[in-house]
Amino acid sequence: MAENNENIAMTPQGEYGGDQIQILEGLEAVRKRPGMYIGTTASRGLHHLVYEIVDNAVDEALAGFCDHIEVTINPDNTITVEDNGRGIPVGINHKAGRPAVEVVFTILHAGGKFGGGGYKVSGGLHGVGASVVNALSDWLEVQVFHEGKIYQQRYERGKVCYDLKIVGDCDINKTGSRVSFKPDATIFTETTVYEFDTLKRRLREMAFLTKGLKISLTDLRHEENAASEAEEGEEKTEWKPRVESFCYEGGISEFVTYLNKHKTPLYEPVMYFEGDRVGVHVEVALQHNDSYNESIYTFVNNINTPDGGTHLEGFRTALTKNFNDYARTNKFLKDSDENLSGEDIREGLTAIISVKIADPQFEGQTKQKLGNSEARTAVNSVFSEQLTYYLEQNPQVAKITLEKAIMAKRARDAAHKARDLARRKSAMDGLGLPGKLADCSDKEPKNCEIFIVEGDSAGGSAKSARQRATQAILPLRGKILNVEKAREDRIYGNAEIKAMITAFGTGIHDDFDISKLRYDKIIIMTDADVDGAHIATLMLTFLYRFMPELIKTGHVYLAQPPLYKLEKNKKTWYAYSDEELNGILTEVGRDSKNKIQRYKGLGEMDPEQLWETTMDPERRILLQVGMAEDEESDVDITFTTLMGDQVEPRREFIEKNAKFVRNLDI
Repeated sequence: MAENNENIAMTPQGEYGGDQIQILEGLEAVRKRPGMYIGTTASRGLHHLVYEIVDNAVDEALAGFCDHIEVTINPDNTITVEDNGRGIPVGINHKAGRPAVEVVFTILHAGGKFGGGGYKVSGGLHGVGASVVNALSDWLEVQVFHEGKIYQQRYERGKVCYDLKIVGDCDINKTGSRVSFKPDATIFTETTVYEFDTLKRRLREMAFLTKGLKISLTDLRHEENAASEAEEGEEKTEWKPRVESFCYEGGISEFVTYLNKHKTPLYEPVMYFEGDRVGVHVEVALQHNDSYNESIYTFVNNINTPDGGTHLEGFRTALTKNFNDYARTNKFLKDSDENLSGEDIREGLTAIISVKIADPQFEGQTKQKLGNSEARTAVNSVFSEQLTYYLEQNPQVAKITLEKAIMAKRARDAAHKARDLARRKSAMDGLGLPGKLADCSDKEPKNCEIFIVEGDSAGGSAKSARQRATQAILPLRGKILNVEKAREDRIYGNAEIKAMITAFGTGIHDDFDISKLRYDKIIIMTDADVDGAHIATLMLTFLYRFMPELIKTGHVYLAQPPLYKLEKNKKTWYAYSDEELNGILTEVGRDSKNKIQRYKGLGEMDPEQLWETTMDPERRILLQVGMAEDEESDVDITFTTLMGDQVEPRREFIEKNAKFVRNLDI
């Protein structure tokens, strides 16, 4: 990349004049500040390159010209994306004086998405996608199949290597584009290795959102697949590429079915509504289940909007109004009864809201919240009109849904009473912190951390070991309530969960306020055995269902206590896995002088050992619990599988994943 600073004149120190403004032309700006265009140059940004090229192919599908997209991870971790759309135009763009395909890959904000009539709607980075991928690649090669000819052009770090040329013949009926690229390792310094499952998750989502579109993902990396087979304990067989394909004729209705696969639906089939209003195409699919959690996902032009926006507002307003109107007309609610809240009606709801809009406007710096007012109007109108008709035609569905909502309202009223009682008690008690909490003396949250510890024995040891200024200890007695199977009123009635809510200070659900968080790190510290893992999972389920922002913003951690203590010749080593112990034994020798202790629980450690191995910020090992936006639906399914009522999916999950677990005491 050429640094465009040779013309900057030298000026006296401190002077700021016109010549100090650096002009980055073309794709140089992207290479200079890649984070502005793809968010990050870590693993998430690396995978985003693939999504941008696929998005262009999906735009062809949305326009009705493409029904198959093939994504290939090549043996050298390069990527190839091929579609059977119309093919990127190869004719001359008269404004630029260059072939249109070259313009698309070398000029920002160029493409069929800017008023040229090429696409009514489109996803991706609003026209910068292909050129940004080109700018951030070591090389990129594009082939276009058009009128029996194969056109090709190659770029290196965004620069054209040669003019567009014909390199061969193809079937006269074959059309489409093939894009191959290698991410630039000088940009993506953390990793240039693609994760099959990460790509699979996003491509599956794209297929759900584009009815009838087939998307295939193929992994040609022999070493990656062989390593996966070794981990899974599979017998060595003739090597085959890893291939997965997705195609859903039912579109987002099948998406809802997929999300509800380990839950018990209240009714069949999934409700589905579709229509156009004020230039916006609206699709809504929903189904209630017997759980107590709502799972609503929103999309604009196939792009996830995790912060919702006007389309979500339109959906919620219509849902609440229509069910309340039906409840009053059909005497589910008395004249003296309050309306059901939106929260009551959404209990156990899984829904997908997908809108297609020509000019999406986003709010906030992260561009994850839709701001178009017409989207609110369109969703509200289409959904409200069709839902009214649906409820009249399906009274049993209306009845079972309203009965659940009325039960939710009663539980919510009870929860509010419990919450108000807890607040009054807190006011009377001053700070109102749990009696079992050993708080830290520093009152600046960014300096503080809280250890959630299993049992009084480990709690006592942790209280003695801790750094009193910045480390708080909250011991819990036994296993906490499984919130996957409980409503909010039971949550507030559980002493252990109430203690955590009070200690954290943020509140839960609608009362949640992250600015009131009293600790920068919430550290779950349990025994390194099956019971400890179960307790940690219960705690994570609670945090995910009632305080998900704590996980999304990186405040939740898992402590890693050692499994073994090795003493020899007055020296001590700690091992956190069987592999680490074997490594230490290989280094120090295997003989009768070795004294090996297997820790069964934190309570077996004296305070000095607990501090040295698990609590000392200089030496401890912490695992941060995180969740990306595109992982949320899979995380939801995982918690439902592990903690829900259905036994068979849980058994299958454990059988499939137990091979990855180490150091289980059974």
